Amino acid sequence: MQTSPNDVRMIAQAGMTALKGGNPAGARASFERLVAERRADASVHLGLAYACLALKDQVAAMSAVDAALRLEPDNVQALLFKADRMDQAGDARAASMFYRAAMGAAPNPAQLPRELQQELARAQAMCERYAQQFDAHLREQMGRACAGLGEDSRRFTQSLDLLSGSRQIYYQQPKVYYFPELAQIQFFEPGQFAWLAGLEAATDDIREELLAILDEGAPFEPYVQSQSNRPSKRQDGLVNNPAWSAFHLWRNGEVVQENAERCPKTMAALAEVPLTRLKGRSPSIMFSLLRPGTHIPPHHGLINTRLICHLPLIVPPGCALRVGNETLQCEAGKAWVFDDTIEHEAWNRSDQTRVILLFEIWRPELTLAEREMVSAMFDVIDHYRGGQVEWSI
Repeated sequence: MQTSPNDVRMIAQAGMTALKGGNPAGARASFERLVAERRADASVHLGLAYACLALKDQVAAMSAVDAALRLEPDNVQALLFKADRMDQAGDARAASMFYRAAMGAAPNPAQLPRELQQELARAQAMCERYAQQFDAHLREQMGRACAGLGEDSRRFTQSLDLLSGSRQIYYQQPKVYYFPELAQIQFFEPGQFAWLAGLEAATDDIREELLAILDEGAPFEPYVQSQSNRPSKRQDGLVNNPAWSAFHLWRNGEVVQENAERCPKTMAALAEVPLTRLKGRSPSIMFSLLRPGTHIPPHHGLINTRLICHLPLIVPPGCALRVGNETLQCEAGKAWVFDDTIEHEAWNRSDQTRVILLFEIWRPELTLAEREMVSAMFDVIDHYRGGQVEWSI
């Protein structure tokens, strides 16, 4: 005679009571009765797994938890149970996979019992430990394997960081226009730009002109400004905020004559630079000022056909730029070129003002014809009187 649903619930409850009361043998008997009658759900199989574990029957415990996971592959407690058993067996790779599966299957932690929250935190700590062990092993063994090559590769080192999980992968995510098949590079090697050394050599002259502007009290405008004919921007408090300000030499593709005339040496140093040319849009060349304690939050640029260049001029300690998974500390006179369509942020954690020279250049991979095509496309966009493509941070 088949056990009634009510009896099934009673037997399962008896098993749980026995398990919690320190009677694993009694619990096992109750759970195995339901398994034999094929009336066991995932919770019964998991209860049986815990009972068998308490009785030091590892084989039966693993069989029971596997049965629970066949019924409910996303059962968080069953995944944690299996992960712990894999860890005890010395199979760190399998244990890591089950711990991660448990964390991925868990709902919002606030919705979970405190005990399960603690178990998931333990799973996270275990995964971090495994990752550190793997990373140390990988680098040690690769150091030996590559010892005879006689060459370091920054790109290969980054690939190990990504493989081990110590770095995250970031991609171009332009807010307006994406040009395909351009390399996903965060910071570019300075040697790729023949004109960069000459610009760095002019740092003292450029800084001298900047200091004169600052001494004169020339107006720096907030970098992010609201426009009455456009919706308000969400920029974490930086809209119309002078904490991040600019003194423009070129703006939206037009020279700011009065400002440029104050900086002849700066303009001369930029003469050989392949500035982006888009009618009514670029180049933009400016001294960018970041006041003490200011943080420019993570964001993406507009188009990936350009690169952004910074030449640090006044650089107190604690100023840096993160692009993707790389962070560089500002160093006066040392320029960098980066792809601003990859998530980036900057900060000034000092008690002094930071100022850089900022401008934009064409991606070197673009042919002259492609540059003309991109320029023509934006000209067409700007003359269209329907919905327009915006040009903002």
